[in-house]
Amino acid sequence: MLILTRKTDEEIKIGPEITIKILAISEGQVKLGFSAPADVKIFRGEIYENVKEVTIEASILSRSKMPADLSKLKLNKIRKIDNEG
Repeated sequence: MLILTRKTDEEIKIGPEITIKILAISEGQVKLGFSAPADVKIFRGEIYENVKEVTIEASILSRSKMPADLSKLKLNKIRKIDNEG
């Protein structure tokens, strides 16, 4: 883990496209501003962990509901309809 000390209005760069700026420090809290490309997802740690746990649980539940032998599933075949006669 890299540990840095920053003051208000100072920044941290992560690569050329991500900037973290210290906006305010007061009463034991730090306000941060993040600048990153739209495809970079930024989550609070506790939210990220919660979503990860729920996703894992849902995956486990969906697997337990699947039949062991997939050949027993009834599959509807899609027929191509030719409109040309």
